[in-house]
Amino acid sequence: TIMLEECGLDYNVIPVDIGGGDQFKAEFLKISPNNRMPAIVDHEPLGGGEPLAIFESGAILEYLGDKTGRFLPTAPADRYRVLQWVHWQMANLGPMMGNANHFKNYGKNIAGDPQQLEYGTKRFVGEVDRLCGVMDAQLSANRYLAGSEYSIADIITWPWARLAGRLIDESLWDTFPNLKRWVDEVGARPAVDRGWQVQRDLGRQE
Repeated sequence: TIMLEECGLDYNVIPVDIGGGDQFKAEFLKISPNNRMPAIVDHEPLGGGEPLAIFESGAILEYLGDKTGRFLPTAPADRYRVLQWVHWQMANLGPMMGNANHFKNYGKNIAGDPQQLEYGTKRFVGEVDRLCGVMDAQLSANRYLAGSEYSIADIITWPWARLAGRLIDESLWDTFPNLKRWVDEVGARPAVDRGWQVQRDLGRQE
């Protein structure tokens, strides 16, 4: 939704009730075989033809960048400078923050070995801390993750990074001031706020 707002594209949000099992219904699996959100269906796809379904955030953002010509450079060096950070988020920050959140906030409610729970918490929270250091170092020399220009690397990473203080400790922002500067700057973009508002509105409906 942030990318759609940034690009000024019209879109229709269709909520998926994961509590009710909608993500396992055949009609949704045709769009997203991994039964996860988000997924899109473009009824006016790049190159024309039949409606195109795409799942996985990184693939969606790359597609929309190519379709609109925005936030994804076409020059090879600049393009792959952006895409490497998109893949970094998908392989590192997103999964590590998801696992850290599970062990820290939900794992304690599951009966099991307390030592394993403690190990899992330390392992993934520690990795999130390390990844915040990676971002902070990059942002100490660059305004945005992939350089001087705002890109899909920032769009895919910001929703996770903004929660790092809540997941670990709010003092994290003092440790990583460049990351905090970037989180605040991206969050102040009107399109980012509008796109994030969609998520807040859906949460209130639930």
